[in-house]
Amino acid sequence: MYKALLLSSVIFLSSTTMACHAVTASATAIPDPAVDAPLATAKGEQVAVLAGGCFWGVDAVFKHVKGVKGVKSGYSGGAAGTAQYEKVSTGETGHAESVQIIYDPSQVTYGQLLKVFFSVAHDPTELNRQGPDTGTQYRSAIFYSNDDQRRIALAYIDQLDQAKVFGAPIVTQVGALKAFYEAESYHQNYLAHHPDEPYIVINDLPKVENLRKQLPGLYKAK
Repeated sequence: MYKALLLSSVIFLSSTTMACHAVTASATAIPDPAVDAPLATAKGEQVAVLAGGCFWGVDAVFKHVKGVKGVKSGYSGGAAGTAQYEKVSTGETGHAESVQIIYDPSQVTYGQLLKVFFSVAHDPTELNRQGPDTGTQYRSAIFYSNDDQRRIALAYIDQLDQAKVFGAPIVTQVGALKAFYEAESYHQNYLAHHPDEPYIVINDLPKVENLRKQLPGLYKAK
């Protein structure tokens, strides 16, 4: 598996090659969700769990979103007994690499988080893959924790598909959150610890930059 190999191998790429790949990692301009929760009138904490391929880049993107108080990388969709990286990487556990987002609903709405998810964090039209990574563990998925999240997610997917925002139908799965299992410590805040790793430079740093450029109102510097 490409990403797993990068954990144990040092890959030397020319700066020209990196720049070429970085240019292709572009964002997609999408409208605000027509159905969303209003901003809360008081500070608080709510949780969103999203899966959009390798959790390293998705984690990094949401750490730069206004109103997000914390992000953890982990696994959702499978059982506790198989929620380990080596097992999940087989693609046979039912898990998806996911991120748990703790956010303040008085600062950012669930729909705004989904706008970041669909526009810059990943490509929602890729089935069981993202970029160089393939397998069901890299699928696009929204794990909702209440009826409002489910309603907002389904309405937004329908809105984007009806508007033909993407060149292909959205394949994001929407399912109830049964559990989120935190990933191993070396996966947490991975981009910040390995900013020069080729995988990060090619696949993930452009996502954070696209957030800053395309959604400045939602971007925060760490």
